[in-house]
Amino acid sequence: MAHRFRYVQSGDCAIRVAVEGSGPLVLMVHGFPESWSAFERQMAPIAAAGFTAAAIDVRGYGGSGKPQAVEAYDMASIIGDLQAVADELGNGKAILIGRDWGAPIVWSASLADTARFTAVAGMSIPHMGHGSAPIIDIMRKMFTDNGLFFYMVYFQDEGVAEAELEKDIRDTIRRIYYNWSGDAPANGWPAGKKHGEGLLQGMVDPSPFPSWLPAGEIDYLVSEFEGSGFRGPLNRYRNFHRDFAFMSKFAGQKIEQPALFMAGDRDVGIRMFGRDVETRMRANFGDLRGFHLIEGAGHWNQQENPEATNRLLLDWLKGLPR
Repeated sequence: MAHRFRYVQSGDCAIRVAVEGSGPLVLMVHGFPESWSAFERQMAPIAAAGFTAAAIDVRGYGGSGKPQAVEAYDMASIIGDLQAVADELGNGKAILIGRDWGAPIVWSASLADTARFTAVAGMSIPHMGHGSAPIIDIMRKMFTDNGLFFYMVYFQDEGVAEAELEKDIRDTIRRIYYNWSGDAPANGWPAGKKHGEGLLQGMVDPSPFPSWLPAGEIDYLVSEFEGSGFRGPLNRYRNFHRDFAFMSKFAGQKIEQPALFMAGDRDVGIRMFGRDVETRMRANFGDLRGFHLIEGAGHWNQQENPEATNRLLLDWLKGLPR
């Protein structure tokens, strides 16, 4: 690998950053359950295009600090991590790219700090504005109150999901990555699960695993989560009310920086948002330069189809003001 690791102090939490290249800082923020390596296929092309490609381990993951307290993983704290990295590695400026949980993080950061964050791209999870209530409350009414399983609700009780996901980390990684991918069968993400069931229950473990996630990359993820556990990653889901309160000050504001969105057309993430996603999303942006669905890809478009993902990212990056 051509990257090197840097460690940036953000308050009392150190953030590990994989860095490659030189030039304007492109700061990449992964989702659940990932690591900086989610963007490994993007780093060299972005660096070759004249940028500093930097992919963090979000706090709680991999080589970054792992505070115990739930509130240490709120949106304000994680935006603070991005600000610290931008200051140390980008002279106070950064272009943001985020996927899965990383997408709401970079959308929120671009609203909260228009001076540091000059452009923003998101994958999988669109930005639909502030909303009328914390999403966890909405999902409880839609799913839990009707006796149905919803993963965000399942993640709320400390220790429960941790026990399931840490029991066999390799099995956890294989099942989640496959069943949220474009290769999964129609029932890969089981419908009609009941409240009280586990996340992995009913998920398929394929043999062999699709080639887009080689055995060595699975090994790396397993080793990272064996070291970190799942408490920190799950704590991100336990801050919806804090995040809603923090972001309420930006309610009604559009993201004005040059922006980009992409997702796999088989992504379970974007499908949660229903119809007319592009139209509804554009109402919350001043300069959304692209909305793209990558054919055949699921939740991990940057790994399942890195060629299409990189082409879209590089076209967008090269069109930004330097």
